[in-house]
Amino acid sequence: MRVALARCSVTLATLAATALGCARPVAAPASSPPSADAVLARMHVGFACGNAIQASAKLEHYGQEGRVRGELMLFAARPADLRLDVISPFGVAIATLTSDASRFALADLRDKRFYVGPATACNIARLTAVPVPGHVLVDLLRGEAPVLKHDAGQATFTWDRHGYYVLIVPSTRGAREEIHLAPRPEDWSEPWDRQRMRVLDVRVDQQGYELYHAELGDHASAPTAGPREDPDNLAPPLPPSGPPCDAEVPRKIRVEVPVPQAEVRFQYEQLVWNPPLPEGTFEQPVPPGMHPEEVVCQ
Repeated sequence: MRVALARCSVTLATLAATALGCARPVAAPASSPPSADAVLARMHVGFACGNAIQASAKLEHYGQEGRVRGELMLFAARPADLRLDVISPFGVAIATLTSDASRFALADLRDKRFYVGPATACNIARLTAVPVPGHVLVDLLRGEAPVLKHDAGQATFTWDRHGYYVLIVPSTRGAREEIHLAPRPEDWSEPWDRQRMRVLDVRVDQQGYELYHAELGDHASAPTAGPREDPDNLAPPLPPSGPPCDAEVPRKIRVEVPVPQAEVRFQYEQLVWNPPLPEGTFEQPVPPGMHPEEVVCQ
């Protein structure tokens, strides 16, 4: 199943960012980056201010258990911190996943089970259905492309007539990444070193087998969170987790994997950059009446 995340437009700037599937070819910006590494650098600069996001979203995933829909509250902080709370129609959490670079926990309050283990892609997939590493999911949820490690000068790029740069990033062990990036419409006429990049598409394969594919669309800026006040005034306000940020965030994110065949879709409803992150945001204690079950998967 594919969802068109872009719309065709008659304006050149909009075509440059969203013209997937339009018939009219789009010329590259007059000022284009000199190398693929320069394009990637522009992307990283644009997201440097965005340490974390907090969002409410609609979640929809397809996996071995069929189609699942729900409301979601999430925190995602780089490099690999995640908190996903699935919310019932009555406004209470029915499942909570927390993960950092090392430990994972999942409280399934419907089945009264509490899973713990290493923060592997397949453990994270116990809620998302899509086995991708935590740092990959955090980057995608923030709107940035996770980039394979590679030697400087090895990545290449071309301009696609539909209005975006196509970057090919070769890595070790036969891995290869393709990233589609386009300047934000308001930056179309700017010099290349002032252009801020939108991430439209990310695909990673290894030795000819696709590992994951992500589509990102409906990009828009988001406000930066303010400090969190203590309602009892017993502690000073907790500051935001980062500086003011004007990076765009895709409102629709779709990630799919072919093995096992699964996909997950996030549609943001409300979100802020750099929310205050109280201690323990990405951890959770054992819920009353449950016992930890160690789970290990590869």
